Amino acid sequence: MENRTEHRTEHREKKADKTGLEEMEMGKIFYLMGKSASGKDSIYKRLRSVCPELKSIVLYTTRPMRDGEQEGIEYHFIDGTRLKKLEQSGRVIEVRTYQTVFGPWSYATVDDGQIDLAKNSYLVIGTLDSYEKLREYYGKKALVPLYVTVDDGVRLERALARERQQKEPKYTELCRRFLADEADFSPERLKGLDVTESFENRELEECVRAIADRIQMEGRQEEADC
Repeated sequence: MENRTEHRTEHREKKADKTGLEEMEMGKIFYLMGKSASGKDSIYKRLRSVCPELKSIVLYTTRPMRDGEQEGIEYHFIDGTRLKKLEQSGRVIEVRTYQTVFGPWSYATVDDGQIDLAKNSYLVIGTLDSYEKLREYYGKKALVPLYVTVDDGVRLERALARERQQKEPKYTELCRRFLADEADFSPERLKGLDVTESFENRELEECVRAIADRIQMEGRQEEADC
């Protein structure tokens, strides 16, 4: 005799696996973050392919464009004057400015029509500060933190290798970022913002799979709660 309860359960699980986040009643903002040179940029690009149902949010920055970056892909590259106009119009959700050895560099999330949680879920990459601001703006339940970690020695090696590839390496700025990360991602701050799980990036594809599984699990949980 067929077990109808088991059959229904199996059917629901298959449906959740197939549709994933499309079953959510409201969208989520999956927020990818980590210390500098943790590999989060590479992970973000892979997740864009692995989880095509997630929309992207392009942040704004006043820092110079790095070699290989493109306008509207990694960031919207603007100057300080444009950023000030956006702030005056009330469209800036959050902005943080870092005093670098090359002057102030600002990063901002702008309410420019990119985000509609009634229709979509999103994949965002940024800092713990910006995660905190978006959580305040959209609500705690709308944000899902995805914190990437890497051994500090490995991070430093990666950062140096990446900087050497630049036309004008900025080693002093690299050191500033590396040290600032310790305060920005302190255990106390992470705990205070309910960032309680992490994904170690020892091998790129393994880390991407783990994060993708976490994203799909959120979709199944939302379906179960409906």
